[in-house]
Amino acid sequence: MGTTSRFSNPYALLMVTMVLWGSSFASSKSVVAHVPHSVGAFLRFGGGALALLLAVAMSGSRTERVPARNGWLAAGAGVLGVFAYNGFFFWGLSLAPSLDAGILIPVMSPVLTSTFLLTTGKEKATWARVTGLALGLTGAGIFFIGAGGSGAGGSSRLLGDALFLLSAVCWASYTLAGPRVLAGIEPLKATTYATCAGAVLLGFLAAPDVADVAWSDLPASVWLNTVFLAIGPAAVANLLYYRGVGTVGPAKASLMMFNVPVINTLCATLLLGESLGWLQATGALVLALGAVLAVTQGKPPWRSADTKAQPPVADEPTVREATPARNT
Repeated sequence: MGTTSRFSNPYALLMVTMVLWGSSFASSKSVVAHVPHSVGAFLRFGGGALALLLAVAMSGSRTERVPARNGWLAAGAGVLGVFAYNGFFFWGLSLAPSLDAGILIPVMSPVLTSTFLLTTGKEKATWARVTGLALGLTGAGIFFIGAGGSGAGGSSRLLGDALFLLSAVCWASYTLAGPRVLAGIEPLKATTYATCAGAVLLGFLAAPDVADVAWSDLPASVWLNTVFLAIGPAAVANLLYYRGVGTVGPAKASLMMFNVPVINTLCATLLLGESLGWLQATGALVLALGAVLAVTQGKPPWRSADTKAQPPVADEPTVREATPARNT
């Protein structure tokens, strides 16, 4: 009885999702250490596409007809949310530590999304939202200054962090397109369409580099990490994520995303030996505080959402705003 309760608890499901997503940054970095970044991206999302197709087949919904327009919208979103996002992400991993990616991407994505909605008048300019965004952007600036320091990795790390920022821009854009993409198509199928479309393009991008890989010499760890990334963060995490958000609602689920940088920091530090300089650590802290303030709008987390899922509205951050979530 107790075991069943744990597996049906939405917060337990969401926490498992955050662990899978948080650990994916260090795992992806391990793959990129042995293969070109384009090949690493394709291995992960080619496998993820196969895992999601299997999930659709097992869910019994493969025979349900999806309107052509909805299918094309979801596939088009995959160009941005899977192909472009991960093209920049894996390229950045070849230049900068995964520690930077796990801080910049999940925290900057909601900051950029909210900034766009605020400047276009689609969100109310509350004091908490404006202050939070200002802190977030200030923290990002401090983080980049720290990354460019000679003792922190120099220009290579700075370029990698800039690519992570472009990944966050792609995910924020994908977030803004989300309501239209999900209209008329269930989330699992939308994710599958997007992932498959993005994986095909990543395959074309990786094709010139495939011949440069000494496949027979790759250590077993590369394949183990690839299988983990495809099944865990790409497939299982999405299924648990949607089940959890369907119970607790988007606002409360979005707060869980702030566990991702913590989990990533532990994985990158303990498994890869990565570290932040004091200036980057200061910037990361200011950035995280600003993002939390912007997302919660200064309200206690337990009052920020109902226990039931609600459709996203203009002045409420959706779950997607707090993560690149799904494809990291």
